[in-house]
Amino acid sequence: MAAKDLFHTAVKIALQKENWVITDDPLRLEVGGTKFEIDLGAESLLAAERQGQKIGVEIKSFLGESPLTDYHAALGQFLNYRLALEISQPDRTLYLAIPVRTYESFFQREFAQLSVERYQIKRLIYDPINEVITQWIE
Repeated sequence: MAAKDLFHTAVKIALQKENWVITDDPLRLEVGGTKFEIDLGAESLLAAERQGQKIGVEIKSFLGESPLTDYHAALGQFLNYRLALEISQPDRTLYLAIPVRTYESFFQREFAQLSVERYQIKRLIYDPINEVITQWIE
């Protein structure tokens, strides 16, 4: 089993505060002979604007020495997980969970903005201290 991210519980609680039901912790997939573990699977059953929506959430802390290095690793993992979901659970949308501090610093840089736009990375911005989601970015 893969190690859980430092902020795993904070994101899980934040999703539950927004009426998401955690369906998988972790969300396990097997595609093309390869096993994947996405941090969380969730369904929105109560929010009218997201009725029945299913998501997968890959949680990252970005606490390494270099946010760029952390982003390289997160991007590769995200793209592989998104492909696996498209094949095995096409009704589930994948989000990359990013701490608000990293979003406000690294993800405001022009290169990071170009990258997430190019690769169509859906982002969930979270506050790990208050255990809330501050922003959903499609």
